[in-house]
Amino acid sequence: MAWRAWLVPALWGLAFLCPGPRGAALAEEARYVGTAACAGCHPDQHAAFVKHSKKAHASENVRRMAVKLTPEELAGCFACHVTGYGQPGGFTSFAATPGLADAGCEVCHGPGAAHAASGDPAAIRGKPTVADCQGCHNESRVRAFGYKPLLKAGAH
Repeated sequence: MAWRAWLVPALWGLAFLCPGPRGAALAEEARYVGTAACAGCHPDQHAAFVKHSKKAHASENVRRMAVKLTPEELAGCFACHVTGYGQPGGFTSFAATPGLADAGCEVCHGPGAAHAASGDPAAIRGKPTVADCQGCHNESRVRAFGYKPLLKAGAH
């Protein structure tokens, strides 16, 4: 009977090392779906974003400049001008992931697959904070960043 004292905790610990349904669910939760996936449930916000937000067209300049940039410079541009670059399920190239080619909804709100599938508001970042923006909007990249004005001036 002494073996039971160590067997259950050992098996429980192995469950965390083995891929399984929960691992697949975590991968699904972190998957990017692109801004178009938001339009069905959030039509007004989507329409305003696409029409007024510079972020909705952020890759246009990158596309034009790409031929003049080194791969390192291009990666630096992708970090802020596309959705999920360098993240699992994020932008990889204009050809392979065209739906993530601009700085879309998920740049601010996080990967949206779990939210899109469930509609659960808790499955996505509802209100981004200034800290969420500072990866791209910081003193070294943007001299004057107005977080609150952006919320009302085209982002939504």
